[in-house]
Amino acid sequence: MKKLIILSLIVSITTLFSCQEKYNENYQAEANNPELLHRSMKQLTDVIVHNIFSPPVASRIYAYPSIAAYEVMAQSDSIYQSLDGQLTDLKNVPKPNPNKEYCFPLASIQAFLTASKAFIFTEDDITNFEKEILAEFKAIKMPQKVYENSITYGNQMAQHIIEWSKSDMYAETRTYSKYTLTDDEGKWEPTPPDFKDGIEPHWRDIRPFVLDSAQQFVPEMPTAFSTKKGSLFYQEAMEAYKKGKKYSAVQLEELSDEIKENIAIAKFWDCNPFVSHHQGHVMFATKKITPGGHWINITAIASRQAKSDFMETTASYALTSIALADGFISCWDEKYRSNLIRPETYINRYIDNNWKPLLQTPPFPEYTSGHSVISSAASVALTSIYGDNFAFDDTSEKEYGLPTRSFKSFYAASAEAAVSRLYGGIHYMPAIENGVTQGQNVGNFIIKKIKLK
Repeated sequence: MKKLIILSLIVSITTLFSCQEKYNENYQAEANNPELLHRSMKQLTDVIVHNIFSPPVASRIYAYPSIAAYEVMAQSDSIYQSLDGQLTDLKNVPKPNPNKEYCFPLASIQAFLTASKAFIFTEDDITNFEKEILAEFKAIKMPQKVYENSITYGNQMAQHIIEWSKSDMYAETRTYSKYTLTDDEGKWEPTPPDFKDGIEPHWRDIRPFVLDSAQQFVPEMPTAFSTKKGSLFYQEAMEAYKKGKKYSAVQLEELSDEIKENIAIAKFWDCNPFVSHHQGHVMFATKKITPGGHWINITAIASRQAKSDFMETTASYALTSIALADGFISCWDEKYRSNLIRPETYINRYIDNNWKPLLQTPPFPEYTSGHSVISSAASVALTSIYGDNFAFDDTSEKEYGLPTRSFKSFYAASAEAAVSRLYGGIHYMPAIENGVTQGQNVGNFIIKKIKLK
């Protein structure tokens, strides 16, 4: 009888263990795949494009989830440092339980996606993607407890970052008054074809991530406004007039190669999230990535080319997104201080009332150039990680029907992004040149203050 009972127990135990699926002993290595993060970031970019967030707001949306993803990974790596105490008001970041086992890439992705949903409109788009990516992690066959621990920790980190974001003045600025037009000569006013109100006139009140304040790197004042033909301001307007003109299809065929190249550069870096088109009584719009989104994609290109692992990839996204976000805060502070008239308004009023810029003028003041500031800041951040003379092919605009452009370095790309605004007819040269300096100051301050390693 005892033999039968013992035999029955052996059979039961054997059956129990045989029914349990064995986990993959190599699951940590397989989960450490940066493509999972690249795809998650691309999903966030697609949602930003679909939701039509303005460039400053989009930079904020990129920053917080990127920081959440990085913070998870930094807790697992003895080389990389937490941003706790390095970013303004970021404190007491949750730590993993030393008595529990985690898959940190899974926790990082979970933190990124959970945080992302807090900053967008169409949460279902992220939720559906989240189901797909988590199914892929499950297919790796890690231990169930490790999976659960990782999801829990990722959610904890995301909630901590979300709570931190609530004190950055974003919610408060949603209740502030709209931009008020002034009758002062030389000041910005809405431009065709939609004559939209000024976007984010109170963005200077958003808490910077690293900068001491929005006013830390105030650029030199723009050229004094003047309508006199011999004045410096008039000459700057004439430069924009000559180089930023919109051409008809017939005229394009007759242009020099240099002008055609300038047009190609302007269109490649346009990055206007909402371009409206008017045909008679019909209006339709095209959506594209923001300027910050373009640099986030360059980050992905660089990371893939350098074969960065998951840890370095999160660091690249975090540092670049922080540089972009603080760059926008610095730039927007100056935009609504100098409040300078756009070339389109000036040229139509004082030079040629039939002139149209190659690119649609964005709805906010001219000085300084946002592209120049944020591109320079991002290029400093990326160079600090991947080095100078990092040649790459920029395919960021390929899905929008534009060809690939190649660059010898991040600085070369940022320089082209900056001057593209002159070719587009939407900036005077000082906004570009001084914007580059402003962005470099922002970027250099960030990489000196933040210690990733």
